[in-house]
Amino acid sequence: MKSAEHLAGHYLTTDRGVTAPRGFLAAGVHAGLKRKRKDVALIVSQTPAVAAGTFTTNQVKAAPVVLSAEHLKAGQARAIVANSGNANACNGERGYADARRMAEYTAELLGIRTEEVLVASTGVIGLPLPMDKVEAGIRSACQALSPSGGDDAAEAILTTDTRTKQAAVEFDVDGVPVRIGGMAKGSGMIHPNMATMLAFLTTDAAADPVFLQEALTRAVDETFNMISVDGDTSTNDMVLMLANGQADNPTVMSGSPAAERFSAALRALCLYLAKEIVRDGEGATKLVEIAVCGAPSTAAARTIARSISASNLVKTAIFGQDANWGRILAAAGYAGVPFEPEKVTIYLGDVRVAERGSALAFDEEAAARALGEKEVRITVDLGAGDYAATAWTCDMTYDYVKINASYRT
Repeated sequence: MKSAEHLAGHYLTTDRGVTAPRGFLAAGVHAGLKRKRKDVALIVSQTPAVAAGTFTTNQVKAAPVVLSAEHLKAGQARAIVANSGNANACNGERGYADARRMAEYTAELLGIRTEEVLVASTGVIGLPLPMDKVEAGIRSACQALSPSGGDDAAEAILTTDTRTKQAAVEFDVDGVPVRIGGMAKGSGMIHPNMATMLAFLTTDAAADPVFLQEALTRAVDETFNMISVDGDTSTNDMVLMLANGQADNPTVMSGSPAAERFSAALRALCLYLAKEIVRDGEGATKLVEIAVCGAPSTAAARTIARSISASNLVKTAIFGQDANWGRILAAAGYAGVPFEPEKVTIYLGDVRVAERGSALAFDEEAAARALGEKEVRITVDLGAGDYAATAWTCDMTYDYVKINASYRT
């Protein structure tokens, strides 16, 4: 077992991901889209499943995003097929036809309907998919499906990531043990309202389709939509979830105590995966938590937290361990939310560096030490209300430029 902990009242483990819930198989294979690493992933529910999803807000949407959104209208799915190394974005009619072929071919091999297959791609934009390699990979993945295939599937969706990101939570619903498993990828092109990230979630809980979509949307809004690595929002990102009911629990419906427990567990899992994406940000050395409190509304707190998390000046200062709190206040100021700067207090870790919008005589060495930790916490108290929100980002380093200056080569 890689690690296990009690998280938000739920037992979380990282030794299994999407195959932790009952009735799910997975596989990851190398099809040649990338030089050496696995590049085709497949997740399959052995029985019919309720499905939900959220997608990129970018106006330029990759073909798999368009196709999967169409297939999700029925609220059901059995399989998720994904490739890395090629985004299948900005390829016109051919791109959509190739995404459709991925679904058709997967369905044919699994003996299910095309509309029960959701498709995802990630990688370089503007290159047609080499469908001979993709189809060969899908064949291999179908043959390799296994209850222990989650590790391989998690590896097959990576791009510039340095490690896999997967976990599962276990909890009770009406006295019945249920599990939610998940895997994600993302390292760069990460910004609020989702980014170059894919996340696939599975559960053996029985859940009402409307409730599942509501719960997923809320969880994504509070976790994946609150992370930023570099301020870029992708064409391909999506979060997909399948619920097959194999736990035999009473169906979880909106408004019930079971719904609250399920939603809390789902949020805990999504938050873990979201923070893992930030930890693995391209060139990153630190996970940074931006806590905004004293806000007039939750929306205001969220907007300001996200503005600070996306500031390259803030992120580079954190990398250099420079307690340049003025950059933090400036990023809050251009978020578009009215507040009174004269009421703002800022902390770096436990070190108060500004009060009433002005500098304090603080311990520079203590502040630098706080910024030198692997996990950095910045607190901004607006002094204007009782609402709060948290965003997560990473520092911006020299390596970020190196990675993205030669992404295609």
